[in-house]
Amino acid sequence: MTSRRTRERLTARLREQGIGNEAVLEAIRDTPRHIFIDEALSHRAYEDTSLPIGFNQTISQPFIVARMTELLLEDGPCERVLEVGTGSGYQTAILAALTGHVYSLERIRPLQEKARKRMSLLKFHNVQMRHSDGFLGWPAQAPFDGILVAAAPESVPDDLLQQLAIGGRLVIPVGGSHGQELKRIRRLGDDEFETEVLQTVKFVPLVGGVVR
Repeated sequence: MTSRRTRERLTARLREQGIGNEAVLEAIRDTPRHIFIDEALSHRAYEDTSLPIGFNQTISQPFIVARMTELLLEDGPCERVLEVGTGSGYQTAILAALTGHVYSLERIRPLQEKARKRMSLLKFHNVQMRHSDGFLGWPAQAPFDGILVAAAPESVPDDLLQQLAIGGRLVIPVGGSHGQELKRIRRLGDDEFETEVLQTVKFVPLVGGVVR
């Protein structure tokens, strides 16, 4: 269930669902998703579904990973990307394959430690991780060409908006239990932002603080 043919079937399904960026599809095909989940679930690794990774968190379904990455890169390449919510590290790996440098934040230290080992296993040397509250972003490394948030706040955190470079874009699910929307926000000027609402989604909530 972890063969090249299985991965090819997954990318074919994603293409049928509307993912058109061939570089994103190639990254999905070449990334071994089974190493990002518990061995007991590895037979489901290449299903287009989210799966539990512990601590009430999930690895996002491949379509959502591909869609958010495609949206982030639609305006052109990103040299510096902030990821809020490392989780298993799967989205991190896809971003690392397609961007210059990934700065990834995770509030749950055991998840971060596992993800760090996976980055080392895959020989991604362009990823820097930090155990931190995602609401705060990473001011010391700002500005970012792109920010991707893998959990849903009730509203868009202003700290993240302010860490976007001019011309940068933020891809983020927003909303609570009443419903969530995937948004892409472009920074056009110091205090000028353009927001697109793209589709309804369902993510775990973005939570403040850290877990050691």
